[in-house]
Amino acid sequence: MENNVVVTIEATVNAPISKVWECWTSPSHITNWCNASPDWHTPRAENDLRVGGAFLTRMEAKDGSFGFDFGGIYSAVVVNEKIEYTIGDGRKVQILFDSSDEGVKITESFDAEKVNPVEMQQAGWQAILNNFKSYTETV
Repeated sequence: MENNVVVTIEATVNAPISKVWECWTSPSHITNWCNASPDWHTPRAENDLRVGGAFLTRMEAKDGSFGFDFGGIYSAVVVNEKIEYTIGDGRKVQILFDSSDEGVKITESFDAEKVNPVEMQQAGWQAILNNFKSYTETV
């Protein structure tokens, strides 16, 4: 893809890296946090966390009006440190986990798609990351 805009979001989760990694990568946790607003949910998640492995997350509006599968193939996995993958449409995503005394800073960078405004994409991904933070700190 040419002229890619890379969007970066971040959050610091007040939890140990082992818990953050487990909540980020385990399908039983993913279904509890991977949505951008309370009127959406994630009924299904699959995750083969290895280079060359695939993941699939099903996101749906709770009223049944819309839903989609979000999936891709992993290109890098370094436990407790980094995940990189390519989404089905060819866009790249990188997630860095930086553990410190303050918690785990998660920095997520992704190639913006060309249909929706960049600000909308950034807000949506940030909302999901914020939901992850809230879930992981309370579970």
